[in-house]
Amino acid sequence: MDGRNLSLLAGAGSAALLIAALGFQAAGYAPCELCILQRWPHVAAAALALLVWLTGRVRPLALLGMVAAGIAMGLAIYHTGVELRLWQGPTHCSGTVGNLATMSPQELMTRLQNAPVVRCDEVAWRFLGLSMAAWNAVFSAGLAVVWGMAAKRAAKG
Repeated sequence: MDGRNLSLLAGAGSAALLIAALGFQAAGYAPCELCILQRWPHVAAAALALLVWLTGRVRPLALLGMVAAGIAMGLAIYHTGVELRLWQGPTHCSGTVGNLATMSPQELMTRLQNAPVVRCDEVAWRFLGLSMAAWNAVFSAGLAVVWGMAAKRAAKG
């Protein structure tokens, strides 16, 4: 497989992780602050793959994709450490309130009091003993390798 196709594969992998995260969210697993933060590098990686497809410039974009996947992996490892209580995470993790500009002060207070708090240090779901954050770290590491292979093959070709 050439560098361009490897880049597209890695970008599709990030898109698949984003779709899975949104699927879990739709199934009732509300994301915490760290979960949402982990999504942004995958958005960047998917966009970089789109740029590879549109421009054909593989090497520089694949290197950026590798960095994005590496950042996603680092954030996921950090989150996993918070879940395992190896280190302290953010002091607050909460859901969004939304529509702040249109709410009265009383509506805002009611919404805030009833908003569920999603903790970053509690695992909502596990598979084979790993949390979603841990799986994200594993998959992100794999995607970083694929991006790196794409950059290497683009340099040779």
